[in-house]
Amino acid sequence: MSGVARGAALLTKHIGVFILLAVGWACWQPEVFGWAVGYTPVFLGAAMFGMGLAVRAEDCRAVFTRPRVLLFGVLLQFTVMPLGAWLLTQLLQLPADIALGVILVGACPGGTASNVITYIADGDVTLSVGMTIAATLLAPVVTPFWVYTLGGAWVDVSFAALMLSVVKIVLLPVLAGILVHRFGGTRVRTLQEVFPAISAAAIVFIIAGIIAVNRDKLLEAGLLVLAVVVLHNLLGMGLGLLAANLLRTNSRQATAIAVEVGMQNSGLAVALATANFAANPLATLPGAVYSVWHNISGSLFAAWRNPGTNSDSPPATVPETK
Repeated sequence: MSGVARGAALLTKHIGVFILLAVGWACWQPEVFGWAVGYTPVFLGAAMFGMGLAVRAEDCRAVFTRPRVLLFGVLLQFTVMPLGAWLLTQLLQLPADIALGVILVGACPGGTASNVITYIADGDVTLSVGMTIAATLLAPVVTPFWVYTLGGAWVDVSFAALMLSVVKIVLLPVLAGILVHRFGGTRVRTLQEVFPAISAAAIVFIIAGIIAVNRDKLLEAGLLVLAVVVLHNLLGMGLGLLAANLLRTNSRQATAIAVEVGMQNSGLAVALATANFAANPLATLPGAVYSVWHNISGSLFAAWRNPGTNSDSPPATVPETK
């Protein structure tokens, strides 16, 4: 493995630490990162291109060779998280902007950081990657559907505008990455080594930018947002693990499903809130806080599932906003 690949793998594996450092810096000097908000769709598009670039033929085949477990996991992803988000907004009586942000997080597909966490937890990485790909390809329809259905109680939601946003920010870059991987020849290897670091940096800038421009509002609503984010994430992981065990999947499959269900593409939630709900600025906060928290909880979950955590570098994959 080259030095670039090792550096990218290190940055990917420890992205939670870099996010925490960037968040602290953004709170201290918001002017350093405030500019990044205007480039949120660009940053996320770069991360999604990197995801497509990392897709291998065997990962795509997994979608069809193990349909029962994979489809079960994707179904959990798109039911537990959006409905769990709606339930929390009702139980906690959240303000409209924050409630919309929580719904956005719940309606998004799983994030690719889950692939790294699954690897560290000794879970079924191929299943995790297959679920990420399948959920991402379904997102242009399913994500707007849930936001329109559940979030319409607070704001006017345009299903068509949301769908167009997901297509431009997620689907097109992923497909472009897949095509470059398929037809790019020997040069693809260099891109595959570099893009995990680019994707990780993009995610850090997305989160730091949102924190920077909303610092004062975050200080006011911080504990409430953190509480609902923690509950949402633990609900997803817990129910994902319980359902996988009830289905009698093996331990490695159950680990992958629990991580994939609980770790959202919260960067997409931030991008969608920025692009479609400018009148509701606090809607970006749950996604930004989720990006920080789920990397922490995912690492703790991995340590619990795999006490002898693999210290080697994970495969070069793209972190999310997970």
